[in-house]
Amino acid sequence: MSEGAELRADGGAWRARLLGLTRFNKRVILVTFDFVLLTLALWIALSIRYNTAFVPFDWMMAVILICGPAITVATFGASGLYRFVTRYLGYRGHTRIIGCIWLSVLIWSLVVFMSGQLGVPRSVILGYGVLATLLIAGSREVAAMFLESAGIRIADLPLSVDRKPVIIFGAGQLGVQLLDVLRRGNNRNAVAFVDVEPSLWRQYVAGVKVHPPERLTQLIDRHQVKEILVALPDEKRRERRRILKDLQALPVDVLILPAVEDVTSGRVNVTDLRPVEVNDLLGRDKVPADVGLLTRKTRGKSILVTGAGGSIGSELVRQLLRNVPRRIVLMDISEVALYQIEDEISEAVRALGPDAQRPEIIGILGSVLDQAQLREAIVGNSIEVIYHAAAYKHVPIVEQNPIYGLRNNSLGTAVLVEVARAAGVELVVLISTDKAVRPTNVMGASKRLAELVLQAAATNGGPTIFTMVRFGNVLDSSGSVVKKFRRQIRAGGPVTVTHPDIIRYFMSIPEAAELVIQAGAMAKGGDVFVLDMGEPVRIDDLARLMVRLSGFEVRSAENPDGDIAIAYTGLRSGEKLFEELLIGANTKVTEHPRIWRSDEPFLPPEELEKELAILKAAMEERDFAAMHAVLLRTVEGYVAKGAANPAADEHAVAWTPPSRTLH
Repeated sequence: MSEGAELRADGGAWRARLLGLTRFNKRVILVTFDFVLLTLALWIALSIRYNTAFVPFDWMMAVILICGPAITVATFGASGLYRFVTRYLGYRGHTRIIGCIWLSVLIWSLVVFMSGQLGVPRSVILGYGVLATLLIAGSREVAAMFLESAGIRIADLPLSVDRKPVIIFGAGQLGVQLLDVLRRGNNRNAVAFVDVEPSLWRQYVAGVKVHPPERLTQLIDRHQVKEILVALPDEKRRERRRILKDLQALPVDVLILPAVEDVTSGRVNVTDLRPVEVNDLLGRDKVPADVGLLTRKTRGKSILVTGAGGSIGSELVRQLLRNVPRRIVLMDISEVALYQIEDEISEAVRALGPDAQRPEIIGILGSVLDQAQLREAIVGNSIEVIYHAAAYKHVPIVEQNPIYGLRNNSLGTAVLVEVARAAGVELVVLISTDKAVRPTNVMGASKRLAELVLQAAATNGGPTIFTMVRFGNVLDSSGSVVKKFRRQIRAGGPVTVTHPDIIRYFMSIPEAAELVIQAGAMAKGGDVFVLDMGEPVRIDDLARLMVRLSGFEVRSAENPDGDIAIAYTGLRSGEKLFEELLIGANTKVTEHPRIWRSDEPFLPPEELEKELAILKAAMEERDFAAMHAVLLRTVEGYVAKGAANPAADEHAVAWTPPSRTLH
């Protein structure tokens, strides 16, 4: 390690140690440091006056001299200066320092003259005031620069009295940066900080007092506050979620900073503040990504993403771009979706710096069912890694159109696997779903059948690693219930929920995509990776929460004057009250705390190939009964509830589990 690196490491350790001290210990250090500096200022003033290193004439002189720094420190304490947070002192803190020093100089001069000591000239008293001001104010600035880890500085502009009073929740660096933005010329005036950290309570941060959360109601009433601005970082997502839920009960609007990177990079402005959204309340603490896993199978690779214009596919493309691949091939059956993602990614590539490696972006309009086109895309672009996100995923639509769902989701995956293996692709990752576990609908069965295709392919050996990643619902995807509820609320309701007890797991799209890439990097072949989805959410609670977040009240028997009603429509065809992520209980931990590896049963390749041939023939004949019979024989736990063709129900009890092997 270089000498400079060692110094930075030592400085970081000292900074962390100082910030971790109790408030009492911090004040003791500050008082001691101030007294030493003030004594030094007085000694320098005396030495300059007498043109020599000054030594007191007698003990009485020494006592009188010591009184100067002591009176100044006492004045600091009486004025509340030691309640200010040093690294966020601001112009109010410096103004208070100057005022306290000169007030103490006046008091000390009276003490000197009343004592009858003639050895303290007036020039020394004035010199002490000047030097004390320079040393104390300068020491505070040096301390602030040392303690600030993000380099945030305050504009220190005076507040306008005609601004709207607001409270900032979060007195950390984000809160200080937000305060700086407000002071630069916004119509808001921060009247108070609120924070859950007890060591900050009753202290001043950049001239604004910090209060405990319990005083929020009093602060709102006293200052007539209509807005609370939440400035908590993403690393505290769990704490922020709890705080945001508590704030919903208060008679104020709650606004939040959307992106930490905008704050720390200095790009924040008040227009970035936005209302709280449901994503904020369903979020969870972020687990830092493993950079090694993110780049292991992506850096310098030629990558194909099928379904690249979809919710998951498009986010995969965005994140893959950050990992510096050699080429990204975007494949989608939708012209509009393909155009949008290709245009977005091409623009992002053009915006890269002059020294950045620019991956080649290629768009292909087509289907994974087109074997010739797929082979041309894989071989012609030397594809090494494939993320297979192309699928029909809307349960009711696939239930009503089982032929197209099975053809695209199951047979399309079989085509992709065959071409990828023949081309010697390194890695194929299937994006699966929790609905594949003991499915009660064709969509879930089609995705489980796609998993079986990859599991069977993995048993045949060869250089290609086949794996799959299974997870639940993602927030704000194309079929997300969140978007549906939002649309219904805008229309004035009612908000439709299928069942009051239905629950679902939710994950943000960026988190899901990031975990998919990391899971694929750990694959050995035939792995079923399952993502930790966190705590389940009652959809009824979600609907009510979204109504409140939109500024309305739920209309019910208890509240007939409410704005928007909740209507229960009954479970849709093939819909479960809850979803599962595992078929069996044989799960293992992995390198990542939110990714599990599951060993699950599968069909031998020969048996699966025979069943797929039967399925394909049944689809060509539009024999729905035969199609469902294949699913009942191959997909463990499948129950054909509400099948699209009534004839299929006759086979619902005719399933005999085939022989299975654990991989």
